[in-house]
Amino acid sequence: MLSTARHLDGTPGISGVRLGLGLLLAVLVAGCAGPTARPGPDYRKDGPPTSPVDISAIPDAVPRFEPLCIPCLRPYRVDGVDYQPLPSAAGYRARGTASWYGREFHGRPTANGESYDMFAMTAAHPTLPIPSYARITNLGNGRSVVVRINDRGPFRRERLIDVSYVAAAKLGLIGTGSAPVELRTVLPGDAVVARHKEPVPADAVYLQVGAFADAGTAQRLATRLRREAFPSVSVQTADTGGRLLHRVRMGPLPGALLESTLARLRDLGLTALQAAAP
Repeated sequence: MLSTARHLDGTPGISGVRLGLGLLLAVLVAGCAGPTARPGPDYRKDGPPTSPVDISAIPDAVPRFEPLCIPCLRPYRVDGVDYQPLPSAAGYRARGTASWYGREFHGRPTANGESYDMFAMTAAHPTLPIPSYARITNLGNGRSVVVRINDRGPFRRERLIDVSYVAAAKLGLIGTGSAPVELRTVLPGDAVVARHKEPVPADAVYLQVGAFADAGTAQRLATRLRREAFPSVSVQTADTGGRLLHRVRMGPLPGALLESTLARLRDLGLTALQAAAP
């Protein structure tokens, strides 16, 4: 956000620092919205919506091709720190702390001039292109969502990303205010993103093709499986007694496809174990 405030846990971030004058001028020249005349948001008043919301009815963001906000690609400085936005979102993966912002910022302008909507699956990142898309996984509980990045922040070195209220609720961040996460960008057409959840077959089976301590190894295997057109491939991160394990899973698969899927895996030199439903 372009206003001065702090995160819900009291640390400055997206809503915690005023962007440099150069970035503001660039945004204004490009026709993006600048700061409004109303007073800046007060982090002490921030929080969830005042009325209950059915977050299950709000789907993940779906990556689509969009023109980039060119002013948002220019270098900028906040609190004496220089930031160089990335020209592309392809292949970006990182771990850090996620926090969130809510009703106090609702309706205020984001870095590309859109209005912040706490009920939309959006987020803020200091350097990823705007707009771009990312899958965020809470490393504490394994919950995962896809968000659209349309804002800048957070601006604390230990913070990786700020997410909207509804994204935070889906990730399980509301009570704690922040949590360790893994962020991986996704591009339009990536098989890991679907607009709607398919109904689970009555005879559904799940397979685990590998489990790794190294997240990169798990992601490479998952990418290989997707290239081979295996369906419903995902990487699920779980805390097993203080040790993070990244499980490469397939499913749900109809039971009728089990043997043919196992045979295809064997042809690739891979094995799989039948796993419980997530």
